Amino acid sequence: MEEKNVIVETEVDAKKETCQREDAWDLVHKAGKLVVASGQKTLEYDPRSADKEEVLKKITGRTGNLRAPTLRIGDTYYVGFNVGMYESLFV
Repeated sequence: MEEKNVIVETEVDAKKETCQREDAWDLVHKAGKLVVASGQKTLEYDPRSADKEEVLKKITGRTGNLRAPTLRIGDTYYVGFNVGMYESLFV
């Protein structure tokens, strides 16, 4: 992100501060859009109308914690990582 001159306002170490299932849902369910990296695919959801359990399966890992990295840009959350998703953000 430094290469693209992106300013990070808040950074949280996911190993020290976990965000469990319900906290993850509370974080994203009012967002305008949710974009999730799933392998090489990128999935998009409207969390206000999407199925809660489906969204939680995609945004949490085996431990039940919110996947990292998670970015919030405006009212959109980006969860997980794949190169294509990040390249589209910082073109």
